[in-house]
Amino acid sequence: MPIVITEAKIFACTQSRVLGKKIAKAFGAKLGNVITSTYSDGEFQPSYEESIRGTRIFIIGSTNPGPENLMEMLLMIDAAKRASARHITAVLPYFGWARQDRKDKPRVPIAAKLVAKMLEAAGATRIITMDLHADQIQGFFEKPVDHLFASTIFLPYLKSLNLDNLTIASPDMGGSKRAYAYSKALQSDVVICYKQRAKANIISHMELIGNVEGKNVVLVDDMVDTAGTLTKAADLMMERGALSVRAICTHPILSGKAYDNINNSKLEELIVTDSIPVKPLSDKVKVLSCADLFAEVMDKVHNNQSISSQFVM
Repeated sequence: MPIVITEAKIFACTQSRVLGKKIAKAFGAKLGNVITSTYSDGEFQPSYEESIRGTRIFIIGSTNPGPENLMEMLLMIDAAKRASARHITAVLPYFGWARQDRKDKPRVPIAAKLVAKMLEAAGATRIITMDLHADQIQGFFEKPVDHLFASTIFLPYLKSLNLDNLTIASPDMGGSKRAYAYSKALQSDVVICYKQRAKANIISHMELIGNVEGKNVVLVDDMVDTAGTLTKAADLMMERGALSVRAICTHPILSGKAYDNINNSKLEELIVTDSIPVKPLSDKVKVLSCADLFAEVMDKVHNNQSISSQFVM
C-alpha cells in the first residue's frame, strides 16, 4: 500500500514562539495553538488546543538554561504522545546542556547524555538540531538525529562582505575542525587561539598560533556565552596587526557581562542566528534567521525526501 502523508502540524515552546512563527510561515503552515497554564508556585502545563491524532508534529524549542525551557519541551512531547500523534519531532535550534558532553573531572554528570535520554523517554521520535557543541552528542540518541550546520546561513553572508586577505580563526583548540571547514569553503588561511581557563567562563592565558598581520579575521564558534573568549581573542588579534576582527557564533547565549564585553571590545561585528532570542543591546550584533533552513529540512523530513543538500560542512 502507498504511504499516505498526512498534514504536518507545527508548535512552539514559549521562548521560541517568535522563531516558531517564522519557521511555520516559511514551511507554509500556521503555528499550532498551544495554551500554557501556570500555577502560582511556577508549575506549568501546556495544552494542545487542536487535534493532533495520527499526525506528524514538529515541536520547536531551544533548551537553553534555565531548566524551564527543557521542561516545557519534555511536557510538550509527553502531551503529544498521549494525544496519539503519529510522529513527534523535537526541533531544537539550540541543544542546551551540551557543554557537559563528557566527564572532565571526577564526580560530575554527563548532562548532554541525560538530556538526550529524557527527550527520548518523553516520546520524541526524531530530533532536528543545529551546530551541536560536540558532534558526538548525536551518538547519545537512539532515535534519528538531523544535525544541521549554520554554515548554510553564514557562508553566503561572509562571501557578500568581499573581505580581502580573509583569515578564519578558531577561539580555542576545540573549534579548529570547524574553522578549517570554513577556511576550505572560503579558500582562506586559518589561525588558532590557545587558551587556558582558571575556571568556567574565566580565561587565565591566551596565545595565538598563526599570523594575522594585515588580515581581516573572522572568528568562528558554535556559541557565545559571556563573550570573554571572543573579545579577548579579538583584542589579541588587533594587537598582532589584524585589520579587522569579526565573529560568527551560531547560538547567542549572551549571559552575564556579554554585552559589555562586546561593546568594549575591538570586535567589529558579531554575527549570530536567532536560535535563541537576542536582546537588542548592542549595535555590533547582527542576527541572521535560521527559519528558512529549519523549514526546508522539516518539509523534506515530512515528505520523506533527502536532506543531504543541507549539509554544507
